[in-house]
Amino acid sequence: MNTDIMQKEEQKEENKVRAKEKIVQDESTPIKNQEVAMDIMALIDKLEDYITNAKKIPLTNTVVVDEQKVYETIDQVRASFPEEIKQARWIVKERQEMLDEADKEAKDIIEDSKKKADELASEAEVVRLAEKKANEIVEDARNKEREVRLSAEDYADEMLANLEVNLGKLLTAVQRGRDRLQGKIETR
Repeated sequence: MNTDIMQKEEQKEENKVRAKEKIVQDESTPIKNQEVAMDIMALIDKLEDYITNAKKIPLTNTVVVDEQKVYETIDQVRASFPEEIKQARWIVKERQEMLDEADKEAKDIIEDSKKKADELASEAEVVRLAEKKANEIVEDARNKEREVRLSAEDYADEMLANLEVNLGKLLTAVQRGRDRLQGKIETR
């Protein structure tokens, strides 16, 4: 029976090492995300150790755990995620600010061009030239606004896509940890 327990402990340690090595070896995951994943893995290990060392109910596969300690550890796991979420919110906010700034700049240019056109409207020929110039300025402003808007949307999309990939990797790591943990709880 002691050999059984020792083998289970050795297997558990090997699984932990393999999971941590997988996170470190994945070169496509940025260092910061590796650290977050490692923090999450450490918290999952803590939870797993707590359950492993919990008081067993005789003649059953059931253990008694302090509910508060389990919830505290779960809260710590949750607290490991907000930086990524803040980053996503920041990207969306920055995109909106860029779009608002582009709209304001385009409106200012259009307003300036209309003022210039009004000032030049003293004679028929001057009016015609002013309208032509104003239309060109307005068209240029619209083109510039369109370019700025498209650039802002492309930038935001690229950042969100990158964030989506990184969050997917983190969620996969957490799910693997939870699956391992569920497997440990169910086998008891």
